[in-house]
Amino acid sequence: MNLFVKHGLRFLLFVFVQVLVLNQIELGYGIQIMIYPLYILLLPVDLAIIPLMLIAFSTGLFIDVMSDTYGLHTSAMVAFAYARTLIFNLFAPRDGYDPLLETNVSNMGTGWFLKVFGLLLILHHFWFFMLEMFKLNEIGFVLRKTALSAPLSFLICILLQYLLLQKRAKNEI
Repeated sequence: MNLFVKHGLRFLLFVFVQVLVLNQIELGYGIQIMIYPLYILLLPVDLAIIPLMLIAFSTGLFIDVMSDTYGLHTSAMVAFAYARTLIFNLFAPRDGYDPLLETNVSNMGTGWFLKVFGLLLILHHFWFFMLEMFKLNEIGFVLRKTALSAPLSFLICILLQYLLLQKRAKNEI
């Protein structure tokens, strides 16, 4: 399948699941499940920073327009995309990344995925909730929302990957 079509379909899947399903779920305690950062993580490793940030901007903007959140998702996604490059360099394998492999949990390993995506997701959620509250005296509430939302979002992203990767592996046989 063409890489552009594959990532385009993935974009639509992540955005519509986020907006139409996950944004409608009320879990209490300020928990928000956000899976759309996984879309940016799964983009090719060798993608330059400017196109990566433009894709992240577009993704966040699309979610903001459909959710009436006025730039919260856009800002958090641009921060995520910028940090992705830095974190990828920090946790790069000795021989570097294989540009043909996707950076998913199956290809990169659970340890790498836990460190890299976990750190990026915590950063994304903290940035999002900090801008949402926009008060430094509410830092405890922001930290609580981040501590409750990020692990749940992380687990959903891992489950989603295993479901999608398993389905793709069965189709290739």
